Amino acid sequence: MKKSYSPREFGQLIARSTRTLQEWDRKGILKAYRTPTNRRYYTHEQYIQIAGASIRRQIVVYSRVSSAGQKEDLKRQQEALRDYCTQHGKVADEWLQDIGSGLNYERKQFVQLMERVEAGEVGEIIIAHKDRLVRFGYEWFQGFCQRHGAVITIMNAKTLSSEEEVTQDLLSIIHSFSSRLYGLRKYRKQIRDMVETHADD
Repeated sequence: MKKSYSPREFGQLIARSTRTLQEWDRKGILKAYRTPTNRRYYTHEQYIQIAGASIRRQIVVYSRVSSAGQKEDLKRQQEALRDYCTQHGKVADEWLQDIGSGLNYERKQFVQLMERVEAGEVGEIIIAHKDRLVRFGYEWFQGFCQRHGAVITIMNAKTLSSEEEVTQDLLSIIHSFSSRLYGLRKYRKQIRDMVETHADD
């Protein structure tokens, strides 16, 4: 469910009076949404839009490897990102790094980064390759960032994307499905009976 604000709440967030919001609504500067009962409300996306016009959003460089044994890989990744920023005139406000699988969406720094994107604090995320952010579902996170006023810049350095990691992640997926299939075997008879019952309907 998307977060919404009453005119009073929204006015407090952006330091404007409800009268100013009413004026903006009439002039089309910032149109309020309406509930089925015709009550005005504002969305979090509108807050990001207003806040983004008044604060400088940060550039965050994010790097990741899957295991502690890849610290040298992490170092090379960060050096390549540093060179990239220098060559393109980008001054990073913060450098974040995680050691964890790209299948794990609960990595500490990754979660913190997404929370900051949602809060409208981040304008650009720089990564070496898209699987450094997530192994699967990158397009969803890209869209999430865009909706909150942030862009993801990819060096696209595939040499910094370890083939060993891909193998490990695929094995994790196979293990997960194998465990589920093993669990389903215990209910094979019940599943077969259910299928036969519905087939007779």
